Amino acid sequence: MQKSKLWTKDFLAVSLTSFFVFVIFYMLTVTLPLFAIDELHASKQSLGLIVTIFLVSGIVFRPLAGKWMTTLGQKKVLLIGVFIFLIGSILYMNIHSLSALLLLRVLHGIGFGMSTTATGAIVANVIPEQRKGEGMGYYATFMNLAMVVGPFVGLTLTNTLSHTAVFTVAVVSSVLAVLCSLVLRVPDVQASSATNEIQPAKGLAAFFEYRSLPISVAGLVVAFSYASVISFVSIYAKEMGFTQASSFFFVVYAVCLLASRPFTGKWFDQYGENSVVYPSILSLAIGIFLLSQATTSWVFLLAGALIGLGFGTITSSFQSIAVKKASPHRRGVATATFFVFFDSGMGLGSFLLGILSTAAGYKGMYVFCSIVALLAIAVYLVLHGRKSQKQRIISQNESLGK
Repeated sequence: MQKSKLWTKDFLAVSLTSFFVFVIFYMLTVTLPLFAIDELHASKQSLGLIVTIFLVSGIVFRPLAGKWMTTLGQKKVLLIGVFIFLIGSILYMNIHSLSALLLLRVLHGIGFGMSTTATGAIVANVIPEQRKGEGMGYYATFMNLAMVVGPFVGLTLTNTLSHTAVFTVAVVSSVLAVLCSLVLRVPDVQASSATNEIQPAKGLAAFFEYRSLPISVAGLVVAFSYASVISFVSIYAKEMGFTQASSFFFVVYAVCLLASRPFTGKWFDQYGENSVVYPSILSLAIGIFLLSQATTSWVFLLAGALIGLGFGTITSSFQSIAVKKASPHRRGVATATFFVFFDSGMGLGSFLLGILSTAAGYKGMYVFCSIVALLAIAVYLVLHGRKSQKQRIISQNESLGK
């Protein structure tokens, strides 16, 4: 039987929209603290608010975006989100105080939360059902590439040109995200299916997809452990004398992720999510533990390879599971549910692990996070893995004619 086509215009458009939005997110995450110190003369104690306020704003609006997609439709919510994101990118050019920057971060977080929730829901409907794992894997790869491109471009422009150059690139990337969104042709599953509901969702069910909660909780635990990497690996590398190697950490991360992507997505579809998730979480845990033990640059980079292979695969797998659990018209809500928990784990981890690193040092923090990552295996097993295995056995028996 011939496979349904995956690489369509709409799949590329929604993936590129996500890529440009996340490039801006990662680029500003690493450069705005420098901007706040250099141009706004902010104190070091206030720098954490720049990221925290942005994430909180996005978390608050994710469930709202999920609900709005059931009434307004996916594309309208996406367009509203990317236009808000574009306006926010433009306004960075005229920021002259820390309070104005923090207020702008609230606005930018709203656009980020709405647009990324919408792209996650749209891509789930654009990808053919029988290639869901493979498609979500490639979609996640665009986000993973943004994690490499954003910081590299941002720091290069900051060091060689100016903060204005960074904001200019942010505006250009935002415009490209808007253009990619405009060319999307998406079946408005939410709006068309909502009319067939016996009863519209009420209360918390209007904002959260209960069937996606178990995998979302597992995602929170994984994100908590990974927060140690995204928030502190550059500082840790400088402390350990791996300054040169640190610039290649996420490059190695991306290369290993890209090399594995053609296989992991197909394994997910052919052999079930457990065959991919368990090895990926183990790879993440080993990679974080290697960070705690790294005494040479090659061990440091090997840790980056294992973390990239593990975490990059986990995020796409968990998101795919979350949307598969929901009916088509609830995929926007399911996407929002997953990212609310995922972002919460990332934000909570960054805050609490910062305190832990002060008390136990970065090595102790990374040992602790490797244990948390291992605990994620148990959380996944209890909340989803066992049920997934039973369902797969039942399906295999049915396909064999019982």
